[in-house]
Amino acid sequence: MTAPGRLGAWPTGAGMVEFRLWAPDINQVELVLCGAALPMLRQADGVHWIRTTAAQGDRYRFRLPDGSEVPDPASRWQPEGVESPSAVLAEDAYAWQTRDWGGVAWPDMVIYEVHVEAAGGFAALTAQLPMLAATGITAIELMPVAQFPGSRNWGYDGVFPYAPAQAYGGPEALKRFVDAAHAAGLAVLLDVVYNHFGPQGNHLAQYAKGFFHSGRSTPWGEAIDFEQPWVQRFFIDNALMWLQEYRFDGLRLDAVHAIDDDRFLQQLSDTIRAEVPHAHLVLENERNQARWLRGAYQAQWNDDFHNALHVLLTGEHEGYYAAYAGRAEALLARCLAEGFAWQGEPDLQGEARGEPSGDLPPSRFVVFAQNHDQVGNRAFGDRLSQLLEPQALRMATALTVLTPMVPMLFMGEPWQATAPFLFFTDYQAPLDEAVREGRRREFAGFSAFADAASRARIPDPNDPETLQASYVPPPGDGFASQQALAWLRDLLSLRRRCLQPGLEQARSLGAKVLGPGAVQAGWQLPAGQWWIAINAGPAELAHSLPDGERLLDLPNGPLLPPGGGLQLRWLPA
Repeated sequence: MTAPGRLGAWPTGAGMVEFRLWAPDINQVELVLCGAALPMLRQADGVHWIRTTAAQGDRYRFRLPDGSEVPDPASRWQPEGVESPSAVLAEDAYAWQTRDWGGVAWPDMVIYEVHVEAAGGFAALTAQLPMLAATGITAIELMPVAQFPGSRNWGYDGVFPYAPAQAYGGPEALKRFVDAAHAAGLAVLLDVVYNHFGPQGNHLAQYAKGFFHSGRSTPWGEAIDFEQPWVQRFFIDNALMWLQEYRFDGLRLDAVHAIDDDRFLQQLSDTIRAEVPHAHLVLENERNQARWLRGAYQAQWNDDFHNALHVLLTGEHEGYYAAYAGRAEALLARCLAEGFAWQGEPDLQGEARGEPSGDLPPSRFVVFAQNHDQVGNRAFGDRLSQLLEPQALRMATALTVLTPMVPMLFMGEPWQATAPFLFFTDYQAPLDEAVREGRRREFAGFSAFADAASRARIPDPNDPETLQASYVPPPGDGFASQQALAWLRDLLSLRRRCLQPGLEQARSLGAKVLGPGAVQAGWQLPAGQWWIAINAGPAELAHSLPDGERLLDLPNGPLLPPGGGLQLRWLPA
């Protein structure tokens, strides 16, 4: 007898629940449900299963032949944490209030990336939804919410991909937030991690060594073997769960360059397109593989845009910014005209990176001046609001949201919050010390941290105060934050009026370097031409864009001033 259903514990009606565990390395597994041990049937493919009565919240584990008991890797609820029993979750436990949600079309996306804990929790974030919507934000992107060790984490160390973190309130709190966002007119995207498991609480190697690829690894842990059919099924069913049961509007796939199996990425996309055709699928992919953006996936985070803009604005040139030093203007211009800056050229290690992307619509790229990586992976988590003068900051915001690419803003960025976003964890010994020292070694190659004393000042990820320091309060009534919100609101109003209609048909009219720190770009849209010029350099430029409606001159005047000058023109067809 076989049971072709999903891994994990899934109610089937009439008080019955089916439990499945892929454990090909062992011949016998018992389900320990509410203290009672029940033998499971083993299929030829290594899946052990049983159908029995169970209720919402019933605790269970799987007992292995050596007597050890492990939680369910496909657990949908871990009320007491990663080393505790799993709990049965009924699919219909939440009563959805927003029943007529129609979603947000991709050209209308203005994304706000947020970490739940750093925002103060779901309740605090829910209270901000009307303000964000009124500003012009149309989508919330949650950093990963899967259950992780302890009570503090960025989310990329999750070990139970199906279980919303109990530190955030668990499954019901997550559904309630998605429901509230939809009621406010906002789409919700979820960042998911399918390239590795976190370092604590993962027991798969005890009974399914084939889950991992021997001889391969990622920077964060063992590489996953996607050639295994049940491994593919594990992650594809997970994606469907978020989109169907939790009603997310799309997914952002973390670091797919660490997934060494193109067939899995294609199958994941094909399955989602067939079953949830309205879902938006976004990649993070250091390889700049343009082929994925020609149908399988909606868009990709464009780190090239960020890196070139950051070097242009700050002059920083260490670490991965070294590849942009001395040519940030040209690389930013290429991003504006063609998407990727690196389209097959050798990187700093001499390896070819990227594929030609100039034929792709600009909307295939998500652009940002800040995000969790680019802020949080700085030693002190400092934002652009702490690095730039106000005029340059306003220009950076304008360039981010006023191209035909899809803009993303990091939490607090709409009102130029100054709180840092630091790297934080909640590990037990000895992992806590390993993470602390690993963090400090990471910065040893930077001139500012060349000696041990300077590295010792880097905040301890495991200190609870590190998360507290990263808390981003709502904007309040202060002049600076309200001025920043008003600026963003005006910019997004221009975007809605001129850019969003026909955004998918936008095509580049070219981009060029105007001088040190200065770039110009233009696009053809069905209703007209859109031109933008920026000047972050030291000198005023006697430059003018093609004649048209003067949408912005920052500051007012015929010249392009230094340190944050901006011009924007609209030429109706």
